[in-house]
Amino acid sequence: MEKRKAIALRYDKDKDRAPLVVAKGIGELAEKIIETAKKHGVPVVEDKALISAMINLEVYEEIPPDLYRAVAKVLVFVESMKKRSG
Repeated sequence: MEKRKAIALRYDKDKDRAPLVVAKGIGELAEKIIETAKKHGVPVVEDKALISAMINLEVYEEIPPDLYRAVAKVLVFVESMKKRSG
């Protein structure tokens, strides 16, 4: 069985040029990242292809331009979830 992977992103349009990786992990660390996100009301989106493309990025590294479109779709989805939940 493949170990679970997780990446946490931060994007502040007023401060960041591009989304930044702020945490990443595989296996137990991935589970803790997901658990912490849920505990703090941070939306969790599962996208195995996107995780695979980003897992080799370093923490505090901006995502590369070739991933902008895919990450933008996730960010739009997250924003729509936030608006629905109030």
